[in-house]
Order: sequence, then C-alpha cells, then structure tokens
Amino acid sequence: MQAVDFGVWSTSAREPLDQRLKTLYDGLVQLLADQDVDAVAIEESYVGANARTALTVGQARGALLVACANAGVPASQYPPATVKQTVGGWGRADKEQMQRMVAAILGLSAPPKSHHAADALAVAICHAMGSPLLATAGASR
Repeated sequence: MQAVDFGVWSTSAREPLDQRLKTLYDGLVQLLADQDVDAVAIEESYVGANARTALTVGQARGALLVACANAGVPASQYPPATVKQTVGGWGRADKEQMQRMVAAILGLSAPPKSHHAADALAVAICHAMGSPLLATAGASR
C-alpha cells in the first residue's frame, strides 16, 4: 500500500453550514474526478456527549455519501473501533498511535501532521485490508 495523496478540506466555523457542506461536497467531487477511484471508505460517526457536533458530522458525512453516489463510486463505512483495531491493533488506540501506524504501514517518512488526515488514511487502510478478507468470507457492505 502507498498513499497517493492526502490532506484535509478546511472550513471556518463562521461560515454558514450549507456553505461548509458545499465545500466538502465540491472537494470530494473534484477528487473523484481527478483520481481513478474504485471505492471510498468513510468512518462512521462516533456519537459522544455533544449531540450538536454529532449532527453536524452526520450532515458532512451525508454530503460526502451523496458525492460518491453521484459519481457511481461505492462508499463503505467503518466504525472507529474497527479502524483502530485493524490499523492500530487495538480498538482503543489513541491518535498518536494511529498516526505512527499509518506512517509505518504506508512507508511515510513522518506521520501525517493532521489527525484528520491520519484518520482518513487509517480508514482507507482498514478498507484495503478488510475488503479482500470480507469478500472471501462472502460478507457484503
């Protein structure tokens, strides 16, 4: 496995939510158009104590799922604990451990600086490592 490209789309909390969602949607639409993408992997939402944050993250995930559907690219979703178990070897791995494991698996010279970029790469690794095993076992997503 190797990382072709990675990063984050940043929006300001001062922007209206609809514009922030449009930034994410447009960013993924452009990425899907620029790259030869066979699949997209997205981390399922973790619903913590802050319901407002969970709702906003859910809306962002929805915008990304619609971008995938419009592009005809299948999107698989993984719970955070599954990603951590698959990539970090432990379902409760912390952010720094995940960053180090992502760098080691992908042969990066340094861990990704952004936790968000490391999380996205970890979900992609989880999908790449899990899909062949699940397909062999006859599971579907």
